[in-house]
Amino acid sequence: MDDQTLEKLRYPIGKFELPNPISEDQIVEWIKTLEAFPGKLEELVINLNDSQLDTPYRPGGWTIRQVVHHLADSHTHSYIRFKWALTEDCPVIKYYYEQRWAELEDAKTSSINLGLDLLRSIHNKLVYLLKSLSEADLNKSFVHPEYNKEIPLKTNIGIYAWHCEHHYAHIKNLLNRKGWV
Repeated sequence: MDDQTLEKLRYPIGKFELPNPISEDQIVEWIKTLEAFPGKLEELVINLNDSQLDTPYRPGGWTIRQVVHHLADSHTHSYIRFKWALTEDCPVIKYYYEQRWAELEDAKTSSINLGLDLLRSIHNKLVYLLKSLSEADLNKSFVHPEYNKEIPLKTNIGIYAWHCEHHYAHIKNLLNRKGWV
């Protein structure tokens, strides 16, 4: 497989591009994406069998099952990062090794319903919180140690809306390639 094909499989919707400036309308759209995502994802994966769930979305990539559990884990971290930034002065967040988390037994073998249930709960809480934020709140930030830079909350909303669509496209494209839809 050539590098260009692999890159398209890795980033099917492209890499996140931050609009400048971030408009109020854009934030509203991102929040709508976050609100709809758990149901959209569940509809895509709920009827897949174990063999399908254990199929990687690309060579060397995670299985659909691992992607579902990764989304729950990652978005749980994101929710906590929002809370830290809202309650502390530009905290340095805890980095986690998502690749290692995806290799743990819960991500590799447990029912996707566990991940879907957690993702639904986290998104419900996150969206409720996000809808209550003021402009001053949206400008609060945290420091991500991997990049050693401040990330404003309004940027993080966009990153996670993109993250939803990014992984959804991984799964949807695999289902299309395999003729499972």
